[in-house]
Amino acid sequence: MGWRVLPRSLALGPPRRRYRKEALAALEVPVLPVTATEIRQYLRAHGIPFQDGHSCVRAPSPFVGASKLKDETGAATSFSLFIDKTTGRFLCMTSLAEGSWEDFQASVEGQGDGAREGVLLSEAPEAEDSEEVQRIWDRAVPLWELPEPEEAQLARVMFGLTKVTDDTLKRFSVRYLRPARSLVFPWFSPGGLALRGLKLLGAKGQGDRVHYVETTIPQPGAFHNLFGLPLISRRDVEVVLTSRELDSLALSQSTGLPTLALPRGTACLPPALLPYLEQFRRIVLWLGDDLRSWEAAKLFARKLNPKRCSLVRPGDQQPSPLEALNQGLNLSRILRTALPAWHKSIVSFRQLREEVLGELSNVEQAAGVRWSRFPDLNRLLKGHRKGELTVFTGPTGSGKTTFISEYALDLCTQGVNTLWGSFEISNVRLARVMLTQFAVGRLEEQLDKYDEWADRFEDLPLYFMTFHGQQSIRTVIDTMQHAVYVYDICHVVIDNLQFMMGHEQLSTDRIAAQDYIIGAFRKFATDSSCHVTLVIHPRKEDDDKELQTASIFGSAKASQEADNVLILQDRRLVTGPGKRYLQVSKNRFDGDVGVFPLEFNKSSLTFSIPPKSKARLKKIKDDNGLVAKKPSSGKKGAVPQISETHSDQVPNPNKPDLSKPSR
Repeated sequence: MGWRVLPRSLALGPPRRRYRKEALAALEVPVLPVTATEIRQYLRAHGIPFQDGHSCVRAPSPFVGASKLKDETGAATSFSLFIDKTTGRFLCMTSLAEGSWEDFQASVEGQGDGAREGVLLSEAPEAEDSEEVQRIWDRAVPLWELPEPEEAQLARVMFGLTKVTDDTLKRFSVRYLRPARSLVFPWFSPGGLALRGLKLLGAKGQGDRVHYVETTIPQPGAFHNLFGLPLISRRDVEVVLTSRELDSLALSQSTGLPTLALPRGTACLPPALLPYLEQFRRIVLWLGDDLRSWEAAKLFARKLNPKRCSLVRPGDQQPSPLEALNQGLNLSRILRTALPAWHKSIVSFRQLREEVLGELSNVEQAAGVRWSRFPDLNRLLKGHRKGELTVFTGPTGSGKTTFISEYALDLCTQGVNTLWGSFEISNVRLARVMLTQFAVGRLEEQLDKYDEWADRFEDLPLYFMTFHGQQSIRTVIDTMQHAVYVYDICHVVIDNLQFMMGHEQLSTDRIAAQDYIIGAFRKFATDSSCHVTLVIHPRKEDDDKELQTASIFGSAKASQEADNVLILQDRRLVTGPGKRYLQVSKNRFDGDVGVFPLEFNKSSLTFSIPPKSKARLKKIKDDNGLVAKKPSSGKKGAVPQISETHSDQVPNPNKPDLSKPSR
């Protein structure tokens, strides 16, 4: 979706470079993460009363005076401070003060004004953002106040609001911006006192489909709105979470239940929003009508405490809430079919029956996210799936890091939240390579376009570990778990495994140490439902021999634990320049293995299928034989020629994909 594109008619004069405060350049995590037990022990040691909640610990806030520590009924002490059990970050609902666990300890142990040092008060929007928000909000009007009824009717049809009443739109303060032909959803501060931001939802017809484009002010990383929060009462104990504001409108109108829409849909549930959901004893997640929404619902339920969560399973008779309203379905009845997110360790097939049917009836979605730059990879692996472990290897100097960065960037541009752990090269150098691949050209030759490309690159859900050199596996796993919790990371790239082996005990056998590390990554991928791509150097082989699965350094555990094994074959020393191939030697999903050619474009640092090449995608049944040195020539038994490379195989950020509706 286009997050930052605003209509030119709304521009405030000449474009200005905006320096952002919340750059997401690196992921930083405390060396020793705090635990819920440590939080409770600290509060008891300092005589601070607390209440144990679902995902947070509640306590009296040290940031407000005693006169404000009362609730609506005038009861004594109000527990208005929420401390996240996983990260230790706190939020005071009364003063809106927030900060890290170390900031809270400093405020408790400090004296006078120094007690607030290091505490980040919830900042008001930047002045430029605030002016832009207010100007757009003032120009937007309710749909029923449009001067031409035909325009209002067309807008309702485009956004699927034909059955949503004016009263519902008015209650949620939804407006319409005529110049941009977009719905405007407000973000009010707690209590509904101030306007903090906006989300614009534009719709464009593409044949019989509608393409939706979202724009948020401020940028998505700082847009933490729970749409519908001002309508929630403190007495409400049940809520329905949706991934779209339009779905919340439909649910509220049809069922009368409290509903909230997540700010970034199925992409992320920021932990900063968890305190606002603590009051609910039951949370129903109805995020969409596809498998990706179902996977996101299960992931979010882990943060919210699965014991209080129920999930609406996608199906023909259980589409998204807005679609269900337009089809005349009973939304209350669908909510009653919601399944509990928590179950015991042992389940029967009866409990899995519907989930198996969902995968069988949605084969393409079950295969995962498909690559746009590597169509041959889709033909073999079918897609990128959560919970899998991919092992990637190749000769020294063959371009492993360059290829895997484009491999991961391709998925990241499609909304796969990605964490990079590069222990061999610096994050600055890695980011420079990825930015060049993203822009499909060298920016040092066109520095005037750097800000434009950097702004687009910054909005990608991409994060970097700050480690460099040898690291312990425990520290790396802790960082990965932190990233999954805070940023809903779906893909972790580790480059490379050898940089973690030297940090383990020197007396330990290196093979045993590697097996332990691979087992830890395998367990993390399965338990966190997160895909891990692990780069491992190969054994020393003769230059005239091609690598095989057995060429991976260490024991056979790496290939045994991996779901996928990718080998970058570099035959340049034997067959001449340009002879690179990617070999899929293991594919646990459906067994397809094979090789396809790669060609390196030095100007854009990208790999692609050689144009006008007679080389073919060759599927093989096992990895015991060597890859053919010459491409197939169409003989009997050869796999048919795959499509050649065209300019549209490399995504152009200026031309969004309009082939599917975007939410």
